[in-house]
This record gives sequence, structure tokens and C-alpha cells, in this order.
Amino acid sequence: MKTTATISAQGGSATGGEKTSKAPTMKGVVVSNKMQKTLVVSVNTLKTHPKYLKQYRSSKKYKVHVEDSAAYAIGTTVEFQECRPMSRDKRHMIVA
Repeated sequence: MKTTATISAQGGSATGGEKTSKAPTMKGVVVSNKMQKTLVVSVNTLKTHPKYLKQYRSSKKYKVHVEDSAAYAIGTTVEFQECRPMSRDKRHMIVA
């Protein structure tokens, strides 16, 4: 009983109550910064065709939340991760 009380008092984390996200991070290139608090980031991935086993490139655009989009120029490489939904399309945020 005593050990569970000390673990819950610390926040359940070994680092002393800090929250760390387990979401994987992705890297991409900024394509658009015209919105106030949103960047459009393009991520290129290498995929393999299931039948023919040929590798091909595909890209996907993500809308990423940031406090000041003017701080990121088009062509800048950024690192971001998944978070709670902020709008219909925005489900990622910049890793600091």
C-alpha cells in the first residue's frame, strides 16, 4: 500500500513527474507558412510495393501547430510529433 502511494505522488513517472510523449517524431520540409499558427509540412517516405517489391517514393502533407508560423521559412526542415486533435486537420505539433 505504501509503495503505490509514493508512486502516485510522483506522478507515476521515473523522472519525477515530468510528462514525456511516446509519440514518434517525423521530419519534413515546410511547404506553406501562410496560416497564423499552422505550418504545412511535407514528409517523403520510401515504400515498397506489396506484390512487385519495387521501392517508390511517396509524400504526405501534414498540418502542424506552431505558435508563430512566420519564424519558419518555406524549405526549412522541422521535426514534429502527433498530439491531441486541435482542429479537423491539425493533429501534430513542433518538437521544441
